[in-house]
Amino acid sequence: MANIITTSILVILFSLSAAEATTKLYSVNGHDGMSASPLVAIDGICKSMVETQGYVCEEHTVTTQDGYILSLQRIPVGHSGKKPDKPPVLLQHGLLMDAITWLMNSPDESLAFILADNGFDVWLANTRGTNYSRGHISLSPSDPAYWNWSWDELVTYDLPASFQYVHNQTGQKLHYVGHSLGTLIAFAAFSQEKLLNMLRSAALLCPIAYMGQMPSPLARSAAETFIAEDLYWLGVNEFAPRGEAVAKLLEVICSKPGNNCTDLITALTVIRGGTIAMYDYGSEDENNKHYKRSTPPVYDMSSIPNDLPLFLSYGGQDMLSDVNDVQTLLDSLVDHDADKLVVQYRDDYAHADFVMAVNAKQVVYDPLMAFFKLQ
Repeated sequence: MANIITTSILVILFSLSAAEATTKLYSVNGHDGMSASPLVAIDGICKSMVETQGYVCEEHTVTTQDGYILSLQRIPVGHSGKKPDKPPVLLQHGLLMDAITWLMNSPDESLAFILADNGFDVWLANTRGTNYSRGHISLSPSDPAYWNWSWDELVTYDLPASFQYVHNQTGQKLHYVGHSLGTLIAFAAFSQEKLLNMLRSAALLCPIAYMGQMPSPLARSAAETFIAEDLYWLGVNEFAPRGEAVAKLLEVICSKPGNNCTDLITALTVIRGGTIAMYDYGSEDENNKHYKRSTPPVYDMSSIPNDLPLFLSYGGQDMLSDVNDVQTLLDSLVDHDADKLVVQYRDDYAHADFVMAVNAKQVVYDPLMAFFKLQ
């Protein structure tokens, strides 16, 4: 069976994953940041989200080695118009989101604007299949073959393409910020010692490298019953969290005993094993064809170079980046150079707070920028 987005589906009910006191829902000009289709604006992110706030913005595209055309947005200067005096920063969004993740609050509360105003050259990535990265050299999103990929392709193609493009455009090594899925693909790449020649440091918010102890029964139910495959046969390729098919599917899942739909949920097949592995083709024969072994290879977090500067920030209320799983990650980094690893814990923060909380600048972004300035 085609591997669609099947290694990483389903739902980030972002509004339900936020600490109530600190996060506000996003809505601008009638557009909802969670919606899949209304945001496909002809004008693009620059005109609809950045220039409206008085910032200069550039639209860029890069083509991956397997033919997907990705969009990137660049905020080359801050609100003052002063030329940046700090290195480029690439921001990578999480599951089922796009670059608007970093622009959802006001300019003094959104990381992309904050970085630009502090002298960084800001670049926003959009992975394949998202609202602003639907292009391909030969395929259309209406073609099922367009969706025949998993998050492994984000590691192998999308992330390297974005890194290389920013590096080529700026002539500098870059800082990286990932949230949720953006941390997952970064950990996988770094564990294989990819991208390091273009990287200054990485800030990983809600780090996901192990998922064996996720507390949400709903997330486990989704993963263990292969909801991704169910979505494929339903014909749901371009996932719309508020679409009719998904609503019906969630109704069934949420009716099962023990499932609490107020939890933040996702359905990553990695949950089934607890560790990050490459795509599982579903049979020993198929895995042997692709990997020359019966099970998919595991991404080994202990292989991340010990001298790579890392800033890890996680929260006590996060139902996806569980504190116990983060501890497993930290255990795998036990030999990391002490002066190259900063770990921040915020007990009251949930998954969405790291990109949407109104106090995130003080709590997360100021320490993050201080870390970047040392690298």
